[in-house]
Amino acid sequence: MMELLSSTKSFGGWLKRYRHESLSVRGEMTFAIYLPPQAETQKVPVLYWLSGLTCTDENFTQKAGAFRKAAELGLAIVCPDTSPRGTDYPEEHESYDFGSGAGFYINATVAPYSNTYHMYDYVVQELPHLVETHFPVTDKRSISGHSMGGHGALICSLKNPGKYQSVSAFSPIVNPTQCPWGEKAFSGYLGEDRAGWKEWDATCLIEQAEERLPLLIDQGEADNFLEEQLKPEALEAACEKAGHPITLRRQPGYDHSYFFIASFIDEHLEFHSKALS
Repeated sequence: MMELLSSTKSFGGWLKRYRHESLSVRGEMTFAIYLPPQAETQKVPVLYWLSGLTCTDENFTQKAGAFRKAAELGLAIVCPDTSPRGTDYPEEHESYDFGSGAGFYINATVAPYSNTYHMYDYVVQELPHLVETHFPVTDKRSISGHSMGGHGALICSLKNPGKYQSVSAFSPIVNPTQCPWGEKAFSGYLGEDRAGWKEWDATCLIEQAEERLPLLIDQGEADNFLEEQLKPEALEAACEKAGHPITLRRQPGYDHSYFFIASFIDEHLEFHSKALS
């Protein structure tokens, strides 16, 4: 059962927010969907957008400036939240990079987070089923995201050959097993066995990927997190070794913000629309 929270017209289409009871995270989840004007008369393909640390579904919808191009292309965009809500585990709300707003799009295996922090299952299985059941969309999907969400987009596509038509990312955490953000999150959600972390790390997954979907990545060169957290050169080297197609665009002067995303989102939407058509 879905509860409509809001409905706002934009560029001839509709941005709608819903709340529903999720089986994956065993609690209420909120997501947003933009339906372009074409959805009034036909089914349209879907881009799933995964947001970064501290975000909700609203960051992208309010700041990315994506709906003019999505309306032009006839592309639906679905934006889930970034973690389960409504729980009160130890340390869950104490820092921006773990717990609330920081689900990392993985399935936690360490209690108490293993009870509800199954964002991977939610994004890959439950949400697409819900969207494709209740909205005028096709089963053609693409996926993208920013920072933690860029990490999520990459692992979701790499772990699910055939599920997505295309994948892209802005400033993704490409090698979370080797950076402070990832090490903190994976320790808390997955435990201290670092070998098990690799199944949630895009750089580690590239070599064994069953599908060679081209990766489109934009990275700002003035990003404060570039050297310590993001390390795009690690993914670039893994792709070169495995023969995996990648377009890594280093953008001079751009930072980690939504001003950066808004500057290049149209090109990403066109990239996905081409693959989806």
